[in-house]
Formats: sequence, structure tokens, C-alpha cells
Amino acid sequence: QVQLVDSGGGSVQSGGSLRLSCAASESMYGNYCMVWFRQAPGKERLGVASIDSDGTIRYAASVKGRFTISQDNAKNTLYLQMNSLKPEDTAMYYCAADLRRVCTINPKYWGQGTQVTVSS
Repeated sequence: QVQLVDSGGGSVQSGGSLRLSCAASESMYGNYCMVWFRQAPGKERLGVASIDSDGTIRYAASVKGRFTISQDNAKNTLYLQMNSLKPEDTAMYYCAADLRRVCTINPKYWGQGTQVTVSS
């Protein structure tokens, strides 16, 4: 059973930065797609950024140019560097993974989530 632990959330002012981390219980590289989702009350879940099992990276249009997804394979850790944060980025952020090349909106494994709050 794959386990994911999310961390790094917090409260920042508009324009600030945060780096989220997702620690996996085993190596994800080469076998799993990984994705950062976010969800705020009253809004649909959004796939913010993802890495396919072959290394292909994707971003939601709303975060492109501001967020960067990356992974440290030696540490079995996925990161989301978030810069130029906006109040609209406020949400619970979740790391997720699946044993497939490309993640769908419903991956098999999920972290517990970490809250990001951006004040104006």
C-alpha cells in the first residue's frame, strides 16, 4: 500500500511563496504518475500540476508561470513550488499518485492534504 504525506502549507500574503512537499513510502519514479490537486469550499477540484510516469509535466492554466512541480527521486518526494501567490490560490492542496503513465482526476493514492491560505 502506497502512503503519501503532504506538508508545507501555511498562511502567506498575496505575492508570497510556499513550497509543498509530498513524501512517498516507496519510489514513484518511472512507474507512477503524480499530481497536486487543490480544492476550496464551493469549488471543483483542480489538478494544479502533474508529472507523468515518463516525466512529462503539466500545469493548469491558472498557475502556469507561477508554480513549479518537481521530484527528488532519492528522497521519494514530490514538490510544488508556489510563487506569486494570489488569494484565489487559497485551498486545501493534496498530493496524489497512481500506477499509470498519466493521472486522471481520480488517482488511487492520496495524501492527507495541507492547507494554503493567501491573504490580500
